Amino acid sequence: MPRMKRTVKDSVFTYLFQDPQYTLQLYKSLHAEDDGVEEKDIEVITLTNVLVDDIYNDLGFLVKDRLIILVEAQSTFSPNLPMRMLFYLAATYNAYSYEKLWSMHDAKAHRFPKVEMYVIYTGKGEVPAVLRLSDLCGGDEFAELKVKVLRGTAADKSDIVNQYVRFCNIADEERRKGGPTVETVKRIIDRCIEEGVLPVFLASRRREVENIMVVLYDEAKAREIYEYNVRKDALEEGVEKGRAEGIELGISKGRDEGTEKGISAMVATLKKFAGEKKVVAQELVQNFHLTPEAAAAKVEQYWN
Repeated sequence: MPRMKRTVKDSVFTYLFQDPQYTLQLYKSLHAEDDGVEEKDIEVITLTNVLVDDIYNDLGFLVKDRLIILVEAQSTFSPNLPMRMLFYLAATYNAYSYEKLWSMHDAKAHRFPKVEMYVIYTGKGEVPAVLRLSDLCGGDEFAELKVKVLRGTAADKSDIVNQYVRFCNIADEERRKGGPTVETVKRIIDRCIEEGVLPVFLASRRREVENIMVVLYDEAKAREIYEYNVRKDALEEGVEKGRAEGIELGISKGRDEGTEKGISAMVATLKKFAGEKKVVAQELVQNFHLTPEAAAAKVEQYWN
């Protein structure tokens, strides 16, 4: 049965803002004072796997001499974003220099576009308006790089950033109510159109957006994987609970309880996929740092 992708917001983010008309709206949202810019002045330069497999920017575009980089929507805030952005910037400038056939050993100084960095944050918690790389590097001014945090403003419902953030909020609300199903995807789009959230974009490209938001999964396997991940999260929750208590005994107890739940969940799930105790034991050794003997014992304990 088709299932809703966990990365739905990221996918729609890329699809929306790589369209020139919406890229232009995004730029005008960031620079309302620059009313002379047209679609022809914008060049999308989104990168994929430039340095290593996980280094890419979800949206990068050039407007004359200005380079703008945006990271995908962050439902969970990370103070490490400036360092990630530094990697993205290096990858983008690297690709830019290749396109221009520039060598960094040339005697002539090359002029790179000035950069602006943003992250669109859709979470509910309080976050700084600006993140600085220097905060991650001992406060060294040499490492000054700023990332502005965009959250949208309810005061201007026509603003493209606000509409995208609202889309994310609606997607989260409907997924909590209906689960990750095709019906939920359809409700998200219907509700957004009714509420005037990206109405033209969603109405005119409904089929494409639905395809982006849906991934084909076998229903039974999807449920097993989901349950496995929920139980595996118990390991981290147990540790955090112990830390919150601030007592060493609490930390140890929380870790042990979470580990057992994680081991039990992994055995139950992989039993259906792998079918062989030896294979499951090997996974326990790798994921939970057990000895082969201890892993084999755990498989026997939770096999039935």
